Amino acid sequence: MRRIFIALWRALRSLTQPGIFVHLLWPGVVSALLWVMVAWLTGGALIEAGMNFFRQLWGIGAIITNSEWAAASALFLVKFVVVLGYIPFFYVTTTILVGVVALPLLLERVARRDYASLAQRHGGSNLGSITNTLKASLWYVLMLLVSLPFWAIPGVALVAPVLATGWLNQRIFGYDALMNHANGEELARLREKRRPQMLLLGGFMALFAYVPIVNVIAPAFAGLAFVHFLLDVLQSERGAARLPEI
Repeated sequence: MRRIFIALWRALRSLTQPGIFVHLLWPGVVSALLWVMVAWLTGGALIEAGMNFFRQLWGIGAIITNSEWAAASALFLVKFVVVLGYIPFFYVTTTILVGVVALPLLLERVARRDYASLAQRHGGSNLGSITNTLKASLWYVLMLLVSLPFWAIPGVALVAPVLATGWLNQRIFGYDALMNHANGEELARLREKRRPQMLLLGGFMALFAYVPIVNVIAPAFAGLAFVHFLLDVLQSERGAARLPEI
């Protein structure tokens, strides 16, 4: 836990570096514009489909038909779920842009300032990053689609996307943060060894996807936190490996 808090603090400190904030901002802005357009084109149809679903439910349909209050409540619930449904797809789109384009640029700047003594062994590659990002994104979308029928259960619409997004964060950023500095063995071993901590960090950062305004930079900031967390771990492990036996 201590190392996670340190990583978050260092990520906040990195925002003062020249050129960092712009790479946190632009992926979210591009993704937001895309998904606002998608919502404008598809939101009405999804809301109508949701209302039809409630109208066809035995017992509930009759209540909605005969009560304006019940109909208004159902409409509010459907709109709420539809909006929640767009957020994970906005997040994954932003995460793809971060993982493929923005994070390598952030990694270069952060490593040059905070981890200059850490040797680069290039166990990963840009192609590996793209492949990992696309595979993880497909699994993420599949997890969301599988969970959709359960979103009518109170709380599931909030919990399921956060858990899936936490998994997505650790899967994508766990690779990208280490790809330049770790060798192949270190890359595989640290991702496996530190997975519980990465899931915790990824899940915590996933919560910010639901905070208005903050969610625009949340995926990129998550990537920045993973860079600090994993490079710090790598640096510590290499230092410990060099200590002489007593």
